[in-house]
Formats: sequence, structure tokens, C-alpha cells
Amino acid sequence: MKIIGIIPARYSSTRLPGKPLIKILNKPMIQWVYEAVSKSKLLDKIIIATDDKRIFNCAKSFNANVAITPHCNSGTDRLAFVAKKINCDIVVNIQGDEPLIKPAMIDLAVKPLINNKYILVSTLATEFKSENEIRNPNDVKVITDKNNYAIYFSRLPLSNSLKHIGLYVYRKDFLLKYSKMIQTPLEIAEKLEQLRILENGYKVFVVKTKYNSIGVDTKQDLIKVRKSIR
Repeated sequence: MKIIGIIPARYSSTRLPGKPLIKILNKPMIQWVYEAVSKSKLLDKIIIATDDKRIFNCAKSFNANVAITPHCNSGTDRLAFVAKKINCDIVVNIQGDEPLIKPAMIDLAVKPLINNKYILVSTLATEFKSENEIRNPNDVKVITDKNNYAIYFSRLPLSNSLKHIGLYVYRKDFLLKYSKMIQTPLEIAEKLEQLRILENGYKVFVVKTKYNSIGVDTKQDLIKVRKSIR
């Protein structure tokens, strides 16, 4: 079974343009992510996927595997573009704006697909640490059923919810099918792409973890990450 990790990275960002290239201490953010992910015990290969030459050149400067893609409407489309050309069984979508990601988080999310052939997609969630996180629309909430499958994802506060960590593991065949599905009403309303999976009748397995991460969406997030790394 071959497992690959892909880190979609785009230059454009409304709040933080050029986000993957922003320096944290002496390294660009994308390098922090790539080096952390490289310590995973289960990934056979890691690829940065981008349509931007600046990110491509940056990745090459620290000897990363990198693939150029066309302009894509979403990270999932970028993921599928790269994955369909690679001989693999499982594809891990790793956010390029989480420099504090732990390699153990990736391995935790991958194991359900190794152990259970019926699971098509898995992701991670953890306990909220504060009321601010619960109220923050950038911290996505997920509620699960008794079998740890997602019932719903939202940016709004939800009772008995967990904090979703935006790392996804797909069986390759399902990823390619998912990337061809049209956008769904709840996905559009919440601006959460993963709701397309639920609205099409498929399940997302949620692995609960003690690990946490900080996605860098704002300058305030960047300050938090820099403090944590120091």
C-alpha cells in the first residue's frame, strides 16, 4: 500500500498574500510544514503542489518534491490533479499553513484507512481549549455520531462539538470521484468543502486526538505561531 502526502500551496490569500513564503524565524512557512510532515512514519512520498513559480522555486531551494499545477478552484482540485498521475492507494491532504503540525497527527489520521477497507475519508478533531476558539469562525466545528463519523461541520458554534483539524486522508479512487462532484448548497453556505462529501451521502471518519495545531489565517495567528516556535 503506497501512501503519499500532498501539500497544496497557493500564493493568493485575501488576508495574508504570499502566505506559504512568510518567514517564521529563518524559514518560510511551507518549509516548516514540509520538514514536519517528512517525519511521518507512514508516508512514502511528500509533494508540494502549487501553480506559483515563486513557491515552486522556494520549495526547490530546500530540496522538496514539488509539482506545478494549473490554476485550481480549490485545494482538493489541486490534490486530485497531482494524485491522478501517481501510482498510490492513499492520499493525505496536508494544509500548507499549519507549521506546527506534528507527524504523529498524520499517522493517526492514516491508520483508519489502513485498518478498515470501508473507510473512504478520515480527518482529525480535538477538544476546544477556550470559548474564543468556539466563537471563532476560522476554527471549524465538527459533531460526530457514536461511531466517530461526522454528522456536520460548521463555522458556527455547535453543541457537543470538537475543533476540526483540516487534515484529510482519502483513498485515491474516492478523491478523484470527489473532485468531480459539483458544489453543494451547504458547502456554499458554510464555505466548507468537506460538506460536499456528506451531502453526497458519503461518510467522513473523525479521529479524536490530543494534538492541536494553529492554522495561519491572520496576522494574529502568525504571531501565535512565532511565539510557539520560539
